[in-house]
Amino acid sequence: MITSGNLAHFRHFRYLICALVIFLFFCVSPKLSLAKGAQLSDIIVTNTRDHLLSYFNVKDCFTEEMNKAILNGISTKFTFIVKLYEIRNTWFDSKIADIRLTHNIEYNTLKNEFSLFLPEQDSKTVKTKDFDDAKKLMAEVVALKVVRLDKLKRGLHYQLRMKAELDKIELPFYLNYVFFFLSLWDFETDWYSVIFKY
Repeated sequence: MITSGNLAHFRHFRYLICALVIFLFFCVSPKLSLAKGAQLSDIIVTNTRDHLLSYFNVKDCFTEEMNKAILNGISTKFTFIVKLYEIRNTWFDSKIADIRLTHNIEYNTLKNEFSLFLPEQDSKTVKTKDFDDAKKLMAEVVALKVVRLDKLKRGLHYQLRMKAELDKIELPFYLNYVFFFLSLWDFETDWYSVIFKY
């Protein structure tokens, strides 16, 4: 039988649970917010005889939660978006290249080995046992071929725009409880741009 005293008890208990959830959210979120400060750095635009190349890396993108997930064998992907525009003064800028590439890292707990798929490096898979090396490789884009130089015109100005984001991950059911707050774990950098004259 429900009495007014039992109902008041139930409401009080419900408020305590809500307060506890909010408290846990704010206790955990400062760690997670580190990934929100992820940013691109060391941006270089150069060329070979045939191609325009781009180099850059992502800083402050690995959190404690992300490290734990990777070390538990969760496949993790970073997506890099690179766009090249011809700058026009009298009309809209003209898009010349639109590239989306994805780095993938997987940890084999039995072999104690990290496998990384790096598409800009001839789509090769790199293996390492050092987690710091693996994270460095994961976060940097090396010699990305943006466009062939014969697509560019001498004397014109161009803008190279780039950003990085962490792909949402699908957790196995048995890990959903362990990584409850991982749903908040994601990042997306701002757009960064470099203007140059060819």
